[in-house]
Amino acid sequence: MAPLAGAPTQALPEHPEFLWRNPEPKKSYDVVIVGAGGHGLATAYYLAKNHGITNVAVLERGWLAGGNMARNTAIIRSNYLWDESAAIYEHSLKLWEGLPDELEYDFLFSQRGVMNLAHTLGDVRESVRRVSANRLNGIDAEWLDPKQVKELCPIINIGDDIRYPVMGATYQPRAGIAKHDHVAWAFARKADEYGIDLIQNCEVTGFVKEGDRAVGVETNRGTINAGRVGLCAAGHSSVLAKLAGVELPVQSHPLQALVSELHLPVHPTVVMSNHVHVYVSQAHKGELVMGAGVDGYTGYGQRGGFHVIEKQMAAAVELFPIFARAHLLRTWGGIVDVTMDASPIMDRTPVDDLFVNCGWGTGGFKATPGSGWAFAHTIATGAPHPLNAPFSLDRFTTGALIDEHGAAGVAH
Repeated sequence: MAPLAGAPTQALPEHPEFLWRNPEPKKSYDVVIVGAGGHGLATAYYLAKNHGITNVAVLERGWLAGGNMARNTAIIRSNYLWDESAAIYEHSLKLWEGLPDELEYDFLFSQRGVMNLAHTLGDVRESVRRVSANRLNGIDAEWLDPKQVKELCPIINIGDDIRYPVMGATYQPRAGIAKHDHVAWAFARKADEYGIDLIQNCEVTGFVKEGDRAVGVETNRGTINAGRVGLCAAGHSSVLAKLAGVELPVQSHPLQALVSELHLPVHPTVVMSNHVHVYVSQAHKGELVMGAGVDGYTGYGQRGGFHVIEKQMAAAVELFPIFARAHLLRTWGGIVDVTMDASPIMDRTPVDDLFVNCGWGTGGFKATPGSGWAFAHTIATGAPHPLNAPFSLDRFTTGALIDEHGAAGVAH
């Protein structure tokens, strides 16, 4: 498993010198979106493409796509258990499949498949259940026995002498990965072509309200008036909403990941495991990309912690013995926003003309186009689309929860 001394296994696309303008903010816009990550940029793009709304500003307190969009493990799939989740993630996956041509940008979308391993009889029962639920929703899903798992990913240890032996796996062939920063740049370029202003280094510090209606935002670059405001700020959503007087049922947690040095291709698919809780793919340049579960505490730190990395590496090496010879290149942390049912919120808020898109937890990247598509509809029409109607704020009072705590293979 020799490192490649920096040589990529696949050539990356060349970029023009400038992908978008860096304009000064105007005094007012029809729509202001807070957060220039994947969801904010996709929302702006679909506002223009689907609804003809182009007098839009996307505000980012740092640099474009510098938050979770640049800090995730880039996995794309739609094999969620519940009908409501399956519908929006499958819609998103179908959008992914046409996006490279639509956005005229090669962001290295690779449908290499995703496996979710089962290690106990309980895992097997829940996994087979999920495969059946996926098929009922028209989602490609298969159940693999250990031999088939090994055929798809030869480096996996399927021996019965390990702590959590592989008893099978669910498999979604259409799932895969994409290069996350390129995805953001693709949406940004198209949004810019529609005349949408992408404004970096513009931190929102408050909201301008007339009674119970949001009419603008206060920023470190002055007041910006708006007909409607959409929040797409991921881990900082609850902090921003509180500035407008809205309490969101969201907690923010650090989520850590890491990459190895560059290697020749050894890992042909994406593998996720529940009991050992590690997920692994190999990036286009050759790094092994690994993620773990969210840290147990709430916080806003974008950094790693050795104890989490140590457990993550122990889990990975047990499943993939060859990884014992790999060297760690870098680690990082993102800030994920988690609701009590581990499903997102895409809805109006109690403040008129203030909308929120948050609570995606660890599933935000894969939902990027579908989330932007549905949230743009909600902002443009003032009402939810059927795809995001179940993900309303009032479900936390009505009890109509969508429990997806197992969406990463932890429970279901």
